[in-house]
Amino acid sequence: MTIGCPECGALVDIPPLAARDRARCRVCRYPLERRSGRSLSAALACAATTFVLLFPANLAPLMTVDMLGAERSSVLSSGIVAMWNGGWIILALLLGMFGIVLPFVRFGGLALVLAAIRFGWRFKHIGALFRWTLWLDIWAMPDVYLVGCFVGYARVTQNLTGTIGAGGYCFIAAALMSMLTRAVLDRRTVWRAIAADHALAEDKPDEPVLSCTVCDLVEPLSHEGRPCPRCARKLHARKPDAVVRAAALSLAALVLTLPANLYPMTFSTQLGKDVPHRIVDGVYQLFHAGLWPLGILIFCTSIVIPVAKLAGMGWFIVSVKRGSRRHLRSKAHLYRWIDELGRWSNVDVFTIAAFVPLIRFGGLASSRPATGATAFALVVFFTMMASRAFDPRILWDAGTGRRP
Repeated sequence: MTIGCPECGALVDIPPLAARDRARCRVCRYPLERRSGRSLSAALACAATTFVLLFPANLAPLMTVDMLGAERSSVLSSGIVAMWNGGWIILALLLGMFGIVLPFVRFGGLALVLAAIRFGWRFKHIGALFRWTLWLDIWAMPDVYLVGCFVGYARVTQNLTGTIGAGGYCFIAAALMSMLTRAVLDRRTVWRAIAADHALAEDKPDEPVLSCTVCDLVEPLSHEGRPCPRCARKLHARKPDAVVRAAALSLAALVLTLPANLYPMTFSTQLGKDVPHRIVDGVYQLFHAGLWPLGILIFCTSIVIPVAKLAGMGWFIVSVKRGSRRHLRSKAHLYRWIDELGRWSNVDVFTIAAFVPLIRFGGLASSRPATGATAFALVVFFTMMASRAFDPRILWDAGTGRRP
């Protein structure tokens, strides 16, 4: 059956694959399908387990710290609630959606779709629901939140005694299961179970076609503007206004990069004195405390990845405008990495959400978010939106001079 490569737009025929086979695009080498390590039943089990574990992970105590006999406990939402009560509305909304609300929606919806396919049920909007669960894949971040909690716990326990609660163990399990779900989910098999791929009409070999920008289903070009028969997304040959939208979102992120790095992410109160902490200060403190692996992690996620995303998106946009034919495959691979790794830049702000509710000892010791945290969270959000708005296939259109 024929699909359109989501990275370069080439039409590719994928034959039935054996257990350890994989199919790559002949033009850009994009991995179109892989059977090894993929299983519908395993994905269903992992998604359902993640969804169930999210309930105790959010309700049971996450962590507890002790200072001079005074204890402070937190649940998963404690830091986000503290941010909301402190007037950091945008920061609380972003982290609340990414860390708490969207994981429930993503894994609940995914478990429903996979169960329907596994047990032979069918309902009207199954394709649209699966499309939304895939769209939420990068926005639901229990795995990123877990790393943030780990860094926050390491920072807190440098000076205080801390213990992980039942909710913490459930959250660790839920985050690990969410990563396993991403690894074993066979998207191509699910799409085929919802509706089979089409074969190109042999009697009309030269008929113009397009591929759905979501499920890669090939349809006649005359169907552009209609809903996709498989995922219900409106059919377009390319994502509408991809360059303009990606450029605007990247510019917004670039403007916010300066306050995100120059303004403090948090203020810590130590014996009545406020101490500001910028991103670079946090990295330095982790190295100074001997936690150099965590320091390297925060340096990469908070400095290297955001800068690389902005530089990469700028390269893509300039290449399209100039009609560059150089390094097309390298640019396609870089886009894939930018789109996948962008979410991990949120580790630093999730770290703040993890340790802020635990450091509540009045004038003796406390911590609160600062302006830089909101600016940085918006930088991550806008760069992720920019990569989602961009269509890598237009790099190949511009470079080869073809029409989509």
